[in-house]
Amino acid sequence: MSGKRWAGRRRISSPLPSPLSPMFIELTDQLRCPAEHAESFLVLIPDVMEGRQVLRGTLGCPVCHAEYRIDDGVADFGGTAPPGRRAGGSASRPDAGGLLAFLALQGPGGVVGLVGEAARHVGGLAELLPGVHFALVNPPDATVAAAASSVLRAARVPFKARSLRGVVLGQPESGEAHWQADAVRAVLPGLRAVGRGPVPVLEGFELLGAADGWWVGRLA
Repeated sequence: MSGKRWAGRRRISSPLPSPLSPMFIELTDQLRCPAEHAESFLVLIPDVMEGRQVLRGTLGCPVCHAEYRIDDGVADFGGTAPPGRRAGGSASRPDAGGLLAFLALQGPGGVVGLVGEAARHVGGLAELLPGVHFALVNPPDATVAAAASSVLRAARVPFKARSLRGVVLGQPESGEAHWQADAVRAVLPGLRAVGRGPVPVLEGFELLGAADGWWVGRLA
């Protein structure tokens, strides 16, 4: 579809910081258009690639004709992240090993989402889970991305339902009900979502445990 234009297209973009890690082309399979319509796949039209990584290109939605730019390797879904806030009560700060224990994952393959401040742990998690790709959504500016990671900017969860091996929802996104709901639904059946702050109130959500300001659960 290279060279074609989306009829009635609209461009959604916002300023981006310097690149963290180019987008892995296979991540396209896990992405959805974040606009308010039935879930839809996205079509990737790469302009510049380096191996299997996209440095510049466009993600297009065949339903609403929105276009989302990839510039300097960062996919920009528009909008802004929620304002920073503190989680209710006192929350501990588990290290990468603690988050891996919450996720209960082992072995290579698939994608794990790290949202907000949780993206800071990508280096440690990448060492503990070789062969897993990490999608960093709205990572803090000081985040040092691992080689096996892609960076996304979005105002809501940009993943398809039942597409991730796990997700860790950090502040400030974890304080928003729609981020919680979409993150939990993005995880494959039986696998875990982890978050800091209030426990999600969501039909079908099974809480596996909560302590020290963190919760672990899954869709039943």
